[in-house]
Amino acid sequence: MTYARIIGTGSYLPAKVVTNDDLAESMETSDEWIRERTGIHRRHVASDDETTATIGLYAAQNAIEAAGIEVDEIDLILVATTTPDKVFPATATIIQRRLGIAGCGAFDLQAACSGFVYGLDVADRYIRSGGARTAVVIGAETLSRITNWEDRTTAVLFGDGAGAVVLQASEEPGIVAAHIHADGKQEELLHVPQGISQGYDQTRAGEAYIQMNGNAVFRKAVATLDSIARETLAGHGVEKEQLDWFVPHQANLRIITAAAKKLGMPMERVVVTVDEHANTSSASIPLALDIAVRDGRIQRGELLLLEAFGAGFTWGSALLYY
Repeated sequence: MTYARIIGTGSYLPAKVVTNDDLAESMETSDEWIRERTGIHRRHVASDDETTATIGLYAAQNAIEAAGIEVDEIDLILVATTTPDKVFPATATIIQRRLGIAGCGAFDLQAACSGFVYGLDVADRYIRSGGARTAVVIGAETLSRITNWEDRTTAVLFGDGAGAVVLQASEEPGIVAAHIHADGKQEELLHVPQGISQGYDQTRAGEAYIQMNGNAVFRKAVATLDSIARETLAGHGVEKEQLDWFVPHQANLRIITAAAKKLGMPMERVVVTVDEHANTSSASIPLALDIAVRDGRIQRGELLLLEAFGAGFTWGSALLYY
């Protein structure tokens, strides 16, 4: 049986850091208020000369180096992002060119904060079907470009960053399964109201930024992450006690804690980076994964559950052996 197995992880964070105290200088908030409600201490923000392709490239290069492969072995590049460099071409093709390769498939995928899990599912299916042997899946975001820095309900939540994995066909167990879902009925609870095909209206510039009903999103996220965990484990005959690590989307520490409690996972077995990175959308899971791999927490052969919930609403999970 052919599996898609992670053979390398990588990440990148912009050098600029914005602390809670920095935000308190320009809006009515405080470090204590932000920490209590979100668990976030600081976030990274892209510089003027950094784009999603820039930081995605760095994450991909780090993952490729960790995998110990040559770039010409790559036959699929997939970028999950809500903040692409351009309307077209795809950010994936920009990264492909900067890697110095051509010819392999390269495309973007947009599923908001669930994007990386969606990307794993797509790449897994390519590899299992023989459509690719070596794939790079990147989650990269410059959310600072669509954040209203005068709105404390959203500005405190988001940051920029990128994470990546290299997947390769293997007979050793890798991705056991990925499950993805969506429900567009509650679109306006978390969205950016303006878009390309609607035609940007400069008199409504405030609508070109993230808008969110935080309480409603919190309730929906906790309930949905619990249901997707149960679906994934039960569907593949895995007991929650068999899990070694839980790597959730890093949106809010309260959501992570609630999801871990419902899953029965002690927090010492949950990878948490939201305090240092804030919510980096599709980048958050690969960022957290790379950090836990590189600091030695996650070891080869361990069983991981990845979960995400994002605007759309979209949600998904991946059960895999690292």
